[in-house]
Amino acid sequence: RDRYMGETSRFIMPFPAFGDNLRFCEPQWYQGFNSPFYKETHVRFRAKCREFLEKEVLPFVEEWDRNGYPKELHLKAYEYGIQGAIYPPQYGGTPPEDFDAFHELIATDELARCGSGGILGHLAINSMALPPILQHGSEEMKNLVCRDVIQGRKFASLAISEPTAGSDVANIQTTAVKDPTGKFYIINGQKKWITGGLWADFFTMACRTGGSGMEGISLILIPRGVEGMTVRKMELQGSNAHNTTFITLEDVRVPVANLIGKENQGFKYIMHNFNHERFVISVSAVRFARMCYQESIKHALTRKTFGKRLVEHQVIRHKLAEMVRLIEASYAMSENVAFQFSCGTPDRVMGGLCASLKVQASTTFEFCAREASQIFGGSSIVREGKGLMVERLYREVRSLAIPGGSEEILRELTIKEAIKSA
Repeated sequence: RDRYMGETSRFIMPFPAFGDNLRFCEPQWYQGFNSPFYKETHVRFRAKCREFLEKEVLPFVEEWDRNGYPKELHLKAYEYGIQGAIYPPQYGGTPPEDFDAFHELIATDELARCGSGGILGHLAINSMALPPILQHGSEEMKNLVCRDVIQGRKFASLAISEPTAGSDVANIQTTAVKDPTGKFYIINGQKKWITGGLWADFFTMACRTGGSGMEGISLILIPRGVEGMTVRKMELQGSNAHNTTFITLEDVRVPVANLIGKENQGFKYIMHNFNHERFVISVSAVRFARMCYQESIKHALTRKTFGKRLVEHQVIRHKLAEMVRLIEASYAMSENVAFQFSCGTPDRVMGGLCASLKVQASTTFEFCAREASQIFGGSSIVREGKGLMVERLYREVRSLAIPGGSEEILRELTIKEAIKSA
């Protein structure tokens, strides 16, 4: 075996085991396997994330999943160094030592262990609404929005989708027209499926400021409470812990200074932002899939049918094995995307890779949720008892498969990018 070991690999040592020691219930680097991606800074951050989840979240998951979680949880997440981990210090960010994309992978993966997509949902939403402001907003806008949101005192939401334009972003209909003075935009339209809208103090909103298609779209910052905007909650199939909303805008006036970046350049900003959004959704989906496996193998080791433990039936072992195969492949793809982000690979070439990752992750989660339900049987369709977690995860499948781009749209994007490179 030594013939395979180059000089670099001789210095890579595994970290002590962490978390659940049952094989494949945690990522491989948690269980004593070598990895080139992680350092002591990641180990410390992982411990911090797990401590926060187990002390501040897990004891309350069932109650919060049904009735909603408290906003104050974000203040605690900031105190732990999690809420502000991915943001620059000048706006209140608290990045760990030697911060890279693997810290975000760890935080997203660890927090998903609560098994509810809604709890702490605004962590992900903030991370989708703030980047266009941080990258393209004016300094005045950054100072107005970013510090309070990063520190958990306020919230921001991304408002792109509409009743007639979900994945088809280039055809949004909400308009932003300058008034006769040229100092204000007058905004009219509707936004649908806007996550976190009831909490949001600011909306990063896509509006049509020019002609048809992708070249006429801009991003505009809309503050909460402006006259003419109404926000109502939409009931969801999955977790009720957070909120998804429908927004109506009737002659809403905002200063032209609220334009994020350049006029009619919003589509490009959105597309680059989608790479990060799809990465975050994917990492959550892979952990949810892993939890389906974790619940299933532990159940199969103890539950008996026809005089044998479930795990002694070959058909059950094969279900578990296929879950493992898909989970490990998906996690490896997530690590690859994190590595590309960490190396500064341009967003313009990451679209197909991030799209493919999300399809891989959401289909893996869907498969694992179904197989876990089959293994648990009737226990997986009631909100109590041994199958409680599996029942909750099963309801989350579509809420990860559709947002951020449906699987069909993302498959198309992946291959279109490949064709362009021919």
